[in-house]
Amino acid sequence: GKHRIVIPCLGRFKEEYEKVSKLYMNNRIRTTRYTLLNFLPRNLFEQFHRVANLYFLFLVVLNWVPLVEAFQKEITMLPLIGVLTIIAVKDGLEDYSRYKMDKQINNLVTKVYSR
Repeated sequence: GKHRIVIPCLGRFKEEYEKVSKLYMNNRIRTTRYTLLNFLPRNLFEQFHRVANLYFLFLVVLNWVPLVEAFQKEITMLPLIGVLTIIAVKDGLEDYSRYKMDKQINNLVTKVYSR
């Protein structure tokens, strides 16, 4: 039938554990959405899925057309940049707190039942 091999990560089995453990996925918990490399593009992608942000972007783009220009171009961009910045900071702080919680959970000492 089916069986599994459990190799302890301690003492004389350490070399064998390191060879075998490269073949399998680890069991670490990861609930974060972002990494340092993908934070900005992924966060902007998620934010522009909101209709309000698309509306403000449309106003900014429309204001760059000389015939339709109602305000100064920079003034039209301020609300959009402000909202995007505030939401990005909030998302970054939430993701960092998830990272700290994941790290805490992944470093917990566990008990293994053995007959």
